[in-house]
Amino acid sequence: MEIVKLEIEGGIATVTIDRQSKLNALNALVLNELEEIFLSLQDHSEVRVIVITGAGEKSFVAGADISQFPSISSEEAYAFAKRGQAVFSLIESSTRPVIAAINGFALGGGCELALACHLRFAAENAMFGQPEVKLGVIAGYGGTQRLPRLIGKGRALDLLLSGRMINADEALKMGLVNDIFSQAELLSKVEEYAQGLMAQGPLAQTFTLQAVYAGVGKSLSEGLEEEASAFRDVFKTEDRIEGATAFLERRPAAFKNR
Repeated sequence: MEIVKLEIEGGIATVTIDRQSKLNALNALVLNELEEIFLSLQDHSEVRVIVITGAGEKSFVAGADISQFPSISSEEAYAFAKRGQAVFSLIESSTRPVIAAINGFALGGGCELALACHLRFAAENAMFGQPEVKLGVIAGYGGTQRLPRLIGKGRALDLLLSGRMINADEALKMGLVNDIFSQAELLSKVEEYAQGLMAQGPLAQTFTLQAVYAGVGKSLSEGLEEEASAFRDVFKTEDRIEGATAFLERRPAAFKNR
């Protein structure tokens, strides 16, 4: 990979976007490499948790590369949006928990990338925003859809219509991030959290993710049916027997992901 680096250690896959001269801004190559990596991780049985971060201390992802915006047509813009949406939906549909470790700027497409992750942890210097309206355009990689679902329509419209940036503390109060750590501790704290996730049933986590995301946009009764179906399917696994047995025997469970 030229820009996006993948490191797998102890069940944790760390995906690092390394384009520091451009504050790790997204372009076609970054999207292609993210897609390739996440497709490869689908069949990597040793990976239990995926962490996405940006190289350096200044930026997670500062947005999309807008140098082409003045010259592209409306139909090219549509294709541009669909491409980013497809890659971010691939990330969101991961059957393993995906954590964004947000160090510095997460603006525009960078904020949308964080939104596509299942969990978000921020460094104290993190800054968030959807500044597209300042350029006379709108968020196109999922921001108008994922942000309201995460923090509520009113707060989302505040950010989407004003284009203002918020710091990590305000993002935490809004529910945009799960927790804040110092810049120096961010990756170690995220790894510690990931280790805790890996102690739980992997298939149970997969079915949990599927039930939660399948229920988005549906009525409560439809969502409950999704939950019941996932609950049924998890009872087809060997891990649920091991989990209950270990609990009754007062020992750590030895899940086998089957």
